[in-house]
Amino acid sequence: MQSSLKRIASSALLAAVVGCSAIGGANAPIADNKKSTGRDSADRQVKNSATLRINQYVDQRSIGNPRFLGKIEHRVWGLSGNELVLDQDVAVIATSAFKKRFDSEGFRVLEGGDANNALFEVSGVIKELVLNVKNRDEINISIETTLKNVITGKVVWSGLVTEKNDRFAGVSGNSKDDLDAYLNKGLHTVSGKTVEAISASLMAARPELFNLTPGTKAIKGVDVYVAPLAAPTTDTTLAPIPLSSTVPANKSSANVTNGILSVNTNPPRAKVYLDGVYFGLSPLRFEIEPGIHDIVVILKGYKTASEKVSVRKGENTELELSLER
Repeated sequence: MQSSLKRIASSALLAAVVGCSAIGGANAPIADNKKSTGRDSADRQVKNSATLRINQYVDQRSIGNPRFLGKIEHRVWGLSGNELVLDQDVAVIATSAFKKRFDSEGFRVLEGGDANNALFEVSGVIKELVLNVKNRDEINISIETTLKNVITGKVVWSGLVTEKNDRFAGVSGNSKDDLDAYLNKGLHTVSGKTVEAISASLMAARPELFNLTPGTKAIKGVDVYVAPLAAPTTDTTLAPIPLSSTVPANKSSANVTNGILSVNTNPPRAKVYLDGVYFGLSPLRFEIEPGIHDIVVILKGYKTASEKVSVRKGENTELELSLER
């Protein structure tokens, strides 16, 4: 009897599963259709330069069934069971929602072989995702997301987004479409807050990836664990200078605070990353703060090359890298 009830609930929520998998795309969630028609197609095609590969989120809920959604303790029209069980794993639905939301907000989500060329990697953990149908329906979502720099493996941003909500379904009770819209709205809110927080942090740290004004923004419901510091208005630490430029010979050593680093590759036109930050195509010439720096060079069709280099104050340091296939 129990398995039969689960089966009835599962088939009744098939529409909800399909709807969830479409969250964050071009169309607004079902619950928001009357409020917004979404952005126009031209605006949706505008992309920033932050490329992502998104791993499937991990379901860490204390529930044995990865497709379990919640309990039914109140009437639902067209559904005669006591459990809500989806026909896909919750982790699959949540991952799809985040992918579509990142894409709709201008990030380039790479998949397949292209994913190896992504600048950042997204992974996450589902701490809680439950929808209980009661006299007042309850939805509780808690999802942790981490953004890493692919080259360095360092965490760029990490945070937990929670969404708790309850509602009175009305005297006529719920239908499966009502539950579809309610779940859509919850995942839409969580994925939206996550992407908004990551965008604000990246705009502060990597403004060259965006066509927007850098800045940070506090977002209600987001507990930030790790985030980059805002880039200074005038950054003399990583200032590129023309290849023909040199430090003037008559410049007083007391006034010289940085050194010069020249990076050349064979073949040229390789992507150069300085301390995990993409800085341009080789050959490059930097004015940079003295110290030990990590250089990583990437060119499609060639093996990635890396080197540590010591830059001294007031001196010109040259680095040449021959790339191997």
